[in-house]
Amino acid sequence: MRDNTPTENPGWADLLTGGTLRRVTRWGEPVLHAQTEPVTEFDDDLRVLIRDMFATMTAAEGVGLAATQVGLGLSLFVYDCPDDDGRPHKGAVCNPVVTLPTGRDRNLVSGDEGCLSWPGAFQPLARPDLATCTGQDPWGTEFTVTGTGFFARCLQHETDHCNGTVFGDRLSKRSRRKLDEQHENLDHLYPEDWPVHPKG
Repeated sequence: MRDNTPTENPGWADLLTGGTLRRVTRWGEPVLHAQTEPVTEFDDDLRVLIRDMFATMTAAEGVGLAATQVGLGLSLFVYDCPDDDGRPHKGAVCNPVVTLPTGRDRNLVSGDEGCLSWPGAFQPLARPDLATCTGQDPWGTEFTVTGTGFFARCLQHETDHCNGTVFGDRLSKRSRRKLDEQHENLDHLYPEDWPVHPKG
């Protein structure tokens, strides 16, 4: 398997700098709750989008960002996230498919989870602590990356976005109410076009 880190493809350096900030969409906007379309054109326009997504994710202090979160219904996400061993992972996945352990190999871990599209709110959510994601990189090359711990959570969370699912959909009604209350209490800090304009 291959993890598409910047050191493995000279084109990566160009994708990690110089992007333009885009507005992060909020839960309730239709694009976040609909199945995405597959990426079929691995061209310069795609790589401009990915560059902008990295810039936007960094400005928003996130570890992952899906194309739906910048208003586009494409099956794509970027990430910059550590694993259980503290090793950082950076990459972009087009057309992601996540495979999770089953049976005795499945180990659920509850951890606080948040979403840049519902800023300021966090609630515990149990997810498998191991996830394998297959897809294509920004040049159309197929690859597989396996994540543990927090990185496994990130791969699952972002792939969910590509399937029109936000993590609040996976919470109990009680936890979802708490999440929404947290968001409402802090929403005034986030401008409508955040992070184009920074948090107050």
